[in-house]
Amino acid sequence: MKTAYSTDSDRWAAVARHDAQADGAFFYAVKTTGVFCRPSCASRQPRRENVEFFATPDDARAAGYRDCKRCQPGGLPREMEIVNRACAVLDADPQQRLTLAQLSDAVHVSAFHLQRLFKRVVGVSPRQYQAAQRGAALRDALQRGANVTRATVDAGFGSPSRMYDTAPAELGMAPSAYRRKGAGLVVHYTGAFTALGVVLVAATGRGICKIAFGDDEAELVAGLRDEFANAELVEDAAKLAPFVAQIDAYLSGSRQRIDLPLDIAPTAFQQRVWDALRRIPYGETRSYAEIAEAVGSPQAVRAVAGACASNPVALAIPCHRVLHKDGSLSGYRWGAQRKAALLDAERQRRDGAPRAASSASGASVSGNAISNATTADLDHAP
Repeated sequence: MKTAYSTDSDRWAAVARHDAQADGAFFYAVKTTGVFCRPSCASRQPRRENVEFFATPDDARAAGYRDCKRCQPGGLPREMEIVNRACAVLDADPQQRLTLAQLSDAVHVSAFHLQRLFKRVVGVSPRQYQAAQRGAALRDALQRGANVTRATVDAGFGSPSRMYDTAPAELGMAPSAYRRKGAGLVVHYTGAFTALGVVLVAATGRGICKIAFGDDEAELVAGLRDEFANAELVEDAAKLAPFVAQIDAYLSGSRQRIDLPLDIAPTAFQQRVWDALRRIPYGETRSYAEIAEAVGSPQAVRAVAGACASNPVALAIPCHRVLHKDGSLSGYRWGAQRKAALLDAERQRRDGAPRAASSASGASVSGNAISNATTADLDHAP
């Protein structure tokens, strides 16, 4: 994707004019001094032939350069400071509706510059950020048992009609149903045996709300009943058979992506993380730090891990493709052994490794035997 600093000539022009708006977009290093800087660094301009560019401070350090003591490129970029101030203003009073002009006045930058920085760093616009804050406040109030009218006022919605127009996108269901843990909803579900043990698939009228793996179907159903305590749960294998078939096809390697209609209620940050997870190519992995960078919040590694752990739909959002920075598996909501089996199978299929012949019995891999699961095991999916 072409940006304002996509080419070396664009980057050099930004360095020549000490462009503070380029800070964070790239870094430049000077071969004769062994130092790397921000584009806005006030140090004397080097000769062009002595300069090379890097996307991150770590890249520059890996090439043997050290941080400039003057501009401290490894610290918090100026753009992050601006966005942090803007977020602090918005967080101070979630009920207040600030226009972009009012917010830019509060942080002393132009509205155009703030809009561009905020979207690049946070991943959403200031307006979307405020909407997500109101949605979070609404969820909290409803979970505490507040009635819908009171929760609407506390969350900063101007009127009940405005809240009902926007809240379903935030909550995944009507606010009254959310407060009552799904009261009034019909949730269809089914369990099935797969190469990774038992899978539970559940759906509302809007889409899939749960894909979970385990060793015991009764335990998975009990967890679903707790999550949707007041919904009407209907076991319906026939209705969900096409969805289960897609999961089986994924596990057997005949498809590389789960494309199902989803009915989940992410926060704005979770949505950014889950979108980044779905962009990880089949057979590849990323670290939590890389996902944090991808969503524009490089310091939010723990929050990224939390968003991965809260993923309610296994495989549809491939949180199994995220590892620790050192390459270790870390945790997985449905078991680290399942994670290892999935990654091993995806890598082998990506690399074109031959598959083992299917067993005559078509036996699936139980949860207790997942540690031995390989591509061959996954090919035995029913």
